[in-house]
Amino acid sequence: MPPESSSVIHSRTSSEPRPAVHTLLRLRHVDELIWEEGRPDWAVAALELAPWVVVRRVEPRPRLWPVGIRGGLRPQRCAAWLPDAAVADFVTPEMLATTRAWRQRPCADTIPALALLDEVEAILQAHGYAGRWGPGGSVGFELASTLPCVSPASDLDLVLKVPEPLGVRDAAALWAALSRLPLRVDVLLETPLGAVALAEYARGKSVMMLRTALGARLVADPWLASAASALSA
Repeated sequence: MPPESSSVIHSRTSSEPRPAVHTLLRLRHVDELIWEEGRPDWAVAALELAPWVVVRRVEPRPRLWPVGIRGGLRPQRCAAWLPDAAVADFVTPEMLATTRAWRQRPCADTIPALALLDEVEAILQAHGYAGRWGPGGSVGFELASTLPCVSPASDLDLVLKVPEPLGVRDAAALWAALSRLPLRVDVLLETPLGAVALAEYARGKSVMMLRTALGARLVADPWLASAASALSA
């Protein structure tokens, strides 16, 4: 039997903009998915437990969502497309952070990736990023779906929206503060052009990798389209 839905879910109307990458979507029925490479048995079983998928970073198609499905094991990941009309509800990482959804999880104090989210929030607020961040990965999935999938050994994936250029010195200070936490934290800086790892950007490299809907690109400036070039095969 599927777990109860999170109290932070939001029913989407047709007039709202398309949610961005990392948004979690609750689908109405597994049969509405269009699979890229067949329908794995594990994926059907996983969706019966928690009918949630996550928006992938690929070029969109008309009236279709590019989504990823996760199973209980790390190798169990696959891609599909979800018709717009099949989206029942959605949750963004920022919504999970704004509502402090981790405080609703039982036994959260025994799992570092959940227990430390209050400290993460304090760090990001101190650096001026309140309302612009949220948990992704397994933490975001558990907080949205309420299906337990975060273990004591889980890392913490964060998404940070940075529509305007971020100074390298500010990025380094933020990364230093998060790195002092007693678990591995991975942060993606989401710019209007794509995403770059905070750890990489904070090192002040002249070239870094930007994840875009058209694939990975080497960039000198994650906020400047003319500074990007496609990665060679």
